[in-house]
Amino acid sequence: MNDPETVDERVLRRVPREILAVSAALAAAAGLIFDPLAGLLLFAGGTLSALSFAWLKGSLSRILAQGKRGALRSGIVLYALRLALICGVFFLIILLLPGRVLAFVAGFSVLVPVALAESVRALLSMRTWKN
Repeated sequence: MNDPETVDERVLRRVPREILAVSAALAAAAGLIFDPLAGLLLFAGGTLSALSFAWLKGSLSRILAQGKRGALRSGIVLYALRLALICGVFFLIILLLPGRVLAFVAGFSVLVPVALAESVRALLSMRTWKN
């Protein structure tokens, strides 16, 4: 029941959904407090963060299945592409809506508190902290 691979896989599947849920809640609050565009951008940032996390998780398992030399080359190309896409989206937001970039960044950064919450949850579920 407490197989480590199963627990890790469940956590990795749960994180993108939690990012979307937290960003949706924050987007609703931002839409009410500021304006609907800020809420929409916050949710868009959270959605991009969740998609990026899911893509990273999927691609990492495929890369590690290759040999060491092929994995390194594929990993560098994939992460450079991923970074270019994220920077491109940020550039478009800055270019089109310069006053609203912080809402997008806030949504994109939802990964940090979600990861922190999952870490605390994992620590609390451990029976002992030392071997």
